[in-house]
Amino acid sequence: MALEELEGVIERCRGLPETEFKEEDHGIFQSAACRCLEEGHAAKLLEILQDEKNKDFVTCMGWNFVGPVVSCALKDEQESEHRENCLKILDHVVQISNPKELLVGLLEQIEEAFGNNISKTILLLLQPLQTVLLKMKHKKAYSVGLSLATIQSQLSRLPVPYTTEQYKQDEYELCKCCMAVTSFMKPFVDEVNQATKSKQNPSCNELKEELLKFCMKSLECPLLTAQLHPLTEEEIENNSLRTFATEILVYLLAMGESLAVLMVHQLLHSRKTSREIDPLKEDVKYPTISLASLAYLLFVQHLSIDQFPAIYSPEFFLLFNMEYIAALLSRTEESVLSKGLELFEHCLLTIEDSNLSHKYLEMKNILSVPQELVKVMTLCPIEHLRKSSLKLFQQYINKFDPEGKYKLFRCLLKTSQHAGVQGYIIQNLKNQIDLALKPDNKNVWFSGPQLMPLLHTVLSLPEGAETDLLQNSDRIMASLNLLRYLVIRDNEWENQTGLWTDLFWIESFLKPLRTGLNMSRAHYEAEMKAKRENRKIKDAPDRETQCSLTVGGKKLPKMTIAMELEVLQSAIYTFDVMESIQARIEELIEPKMKYRAENKNVTNEAS
Repeated sequence: MALEELEGVIERCRGLPETEFKEEDHGIFQSAACRCLEEGHAAKLLEILQDEKNKDFVTCMGWNFVGPVVSCALKDEQESEHRENCLKILDHVVQISNPKELLVGLLEQIEEAFGNNISKTILLLLQPLQTVLLKMKHKKAYSVGLSLATIQSQLSRLPVPYTTEQYKQDEYELCKCCMAVTSFMKPFVDEVNQATKSKQNPSCNELKEELLKFCMKSLECPLLTAQLHPLTEEEIENNSLRTFATEILVYLLAMGESLAVLMVHQLLHSRKTSREIDPLKEDVKYPTISLASLAYLLFVQHLSIDQFPAIYSPEFFLLFNMEYIAALLSRTEESVLSKGLELFEHCLLTIEDSNLSHKYLEMKNILSVPQELVKVMTLCPIEHLRKSSLKLFQQYINKFDPEGKYKLFRCLLKTSQHAGVQGYIIQNLKNQIDLALKPDNKNVWFSGPQLMPLLHTVLSLPEGAETDLLQNSDRIMASLNLLRYLVIRDNEWENQTGLWTDLFWIESFLKPLRTGLNMSRAHYEAEMKAKRENRKIKDAPDRETQCSLTVGGKKLPKMTIAMELEVLQSAIYTFDVMESIQARIEELIEPKMKYRAENKNVTNEAS
C-alpha cells in the first residue's frame, strides 16, 4: 500500500517543475517513504529512487527522505541488509538532491537527537554532511560554521570520560565523535591552507574564521575537562581526546595561526587602549578559557611544543601565562583546577628563587593568581588539590626578590580574610626577618624602618578586645610567635628591626589581647559550667542528649554534651597557649618598658 502510494505521487509529479508541486505532495511523499522503510521495503525504495526517469523528482524532493532514513538506520533491531539499503538511499539522495535543502534536513536531524542517539546521529551524518558542504558554491563558509556549531552544541551534552577505563569503554562515543569530526574538518582546513599559501581567494578568510571558532570552542569543551596525562604508551593510544587535541593544534597551524601569537594575545590585548579594542569580537574569537586550555596542552602536555619558539625569558613566560592560570583556578571542576596548578608549577620551575623582580607585581594578574590559590587552599573540598595549591603558594613567594616579597605580604595581608592564610604569611614574614638579621645580609626590606609598617599591620587585632580569638587563632598565634622571636633575637643595643625604638606601641596589641583572653576564657568557662549542670549523667545517657554548638563563628554538627564539653575545653587550651606566649613576651619587655618610663619621668622632672 505504501509503495503504491509513493509510486502514485512520483508518477503524478514526474516532469512537473518544482514550483507546481503541491504542499500535500510533500506530506504524502514523506509519509509514504517512512511507511515503506518501516515495512522493510528499503531495497524496492532504493530501486525506485535510482530509476533514471525519477531523477528530477528525487532531486527536488529527495531531502524529505533524510528524516525517515535516519530514524530507520538508528533502530538497533534492523537487519544489516535493510540498514545498508537505508544508507544507500541516504547516499543517493545526498549525491543528487539540492545541497541547500539537504543541509537543513541533515542539521535538523543532528539538532533533534538526544540521549544515546546524539553520537549515533553525528557519526551517521558527518560523511553525508561533508559531501553536501563540499558541493555548496554559495554561503559555504556560513554553512560550514553553522554545521560545526550544531555539532559542537550536541557534543557538549555528552559526558567527558575521565578515567582510563572510561576512555576504553567510551560509553557515549564522545571520543569516537571527536575523531570523526577531525576527518570531517580536514578538506575545509586544507582549502584554507592552500589559500593561505597562495595568498589568493580572500573569501577563504570567512571559512578560516568559522573553523577557528570551532577549534577555540573545542579547546574549552571537551578538552578543558578531559584527562590527558600519558602514563604509558598503551594509554596514549587509547586516549582519543589527546589525539583530538593534537589534531586541533595541527589544524590551527595549518590555517596560519601562530602559537606564539595566540599565547601572548591576552597580554597584548590588555595593553591596547579602549579605542583599539572591539571587546565583543575579541572575546568571541579568542576566549581566555580556550587559550588557557591551549597553554596547558602546549606547556604541560607538550603537544606541538616544537612549533613554539624557545626565545622567551622565564619571567615573561610566567607573565603571559598568569591570566590563563587565573582563569583555570577560578573554576571548580577537579580536572580544570588540576590543569591550572600544573601550568602554574611548570611556569615557576623555570624561575630561580629570589630572582623575580618586584616590578612584576604591577602587572595584570600577578596578584590575582595567589588570591585564586588562596580560594583553592581554603575552599576546595579535594584534599590533594588543597595541598598542591599550598605548595605552589610557597614556591610563588620564594621566587620574588626581597622587595617583591615585602609588597606581596602587605597585599595578601590586606586582601585575605582567612586567619589560617594570614598566619601562614606571618610565618613567612618571620622567616624573611630571620634571614635579614643574619650577618652580611643587606636586606633593607625586612629590617629597620621599612619593616615597621608591616609589623604594625601584623601586631594588631581586627576588632580590638572584641575580636573572636578562636576564629582568628591562627593569625594571633603566628603574631605572638613573631613578636616573641623579635624580642629574643633582636638585641636592644643592635635594634636591627626597629622594634626597640618605641616599645609602647606593642602595648596597643598586648593590652586588648589580654582583655580579650580574659573575656573569652570567662565566657567559655561559664558555658562549660552550664553544660555540666545540665548534663544530668545519672538520669540520661549521653547518646540521648543531643545539642548544637557554635565555635569560632561556625555551627558544629549536633553532638552529645560530652563531645561539646571536649570542644569547649579545647578552646580553653588554645587560650592557655596564647596566654603563655603573651606572658613570656611581657616578661621580656616589661623591665625595659619600666626602665624607659622611669627615665622619661626623670627627664620631665629635670626640665
